[in-house]
Amino acid sequence: MQNTKARVNIYALLSRILLQELDENMLDTIKKDENILDFLPTLKNWEPFKELQNNKLLEEYFNPDFVNLSLLHLIPYETFYTREDQKIETGGANPVTDIYSAYDFMVDFEAARTISADHIGVELEFMHHLAEAELKAIENNDKDAIKNLREVQKEFLNKHLLQWAPMYLINVKYEARTPLYYDTADMTLEFILSDNEYLNKELSA
Repeated sequence: MQNTKARVNIYALLSRILLQELDENMLDTIKKDENILDFLPTLKNWEPFKELQNNKLLEEYFNPDFVNLSLLHLIPYETFYTREDQKIETGGANPVTDIYSAYDFMVDFEAARTISADHIGVELEFMHHLAEAELKAIENNDKDAIKNLREVQKEFLNKHLLQWAPMYLINVKYEARTPLYYDTADMTLEFILSDNEYLNKELSA
């Protein structure tokens, strides 16, 4: 159960950072949580992060970097990487739409800085949604549901996130102007690869 709780929290954190600009509350949470900071080692030791007020960090560093990495220079959408014409599929033909519907997952396009359901932050949020459902199944000792949800998570990672997110995340590491997004890209890349291994191990046990 501890593993699943940790996975729920990590997917929630990564999704939140990659989906939209940080606000002061979220930045404050990151600053005060040693567990989160351990995942973001370059940020933890970055002088401006320790010295500047949150509003200054957001306005001068983090939010411009987010815009650069998500809206201007890089494209955080699965279909851009997987379609031959490199167009983003914003309609019902998007490859993730059916699986979202099957597991009662709704994308809040107004809250998120996204035009399509296959944004990396949304796909990570969907993994968070599935891991939360797995946690409930563990609490209820529903072994069939646990197995089914792990299979769905493994399939989603392999059919979707692992098909394209590593390319985007490597580009983010290269282009990032702040340690926040460098570390987040590095952590996300490591985590989705290790989580896939973890799910394989659990399903073959």
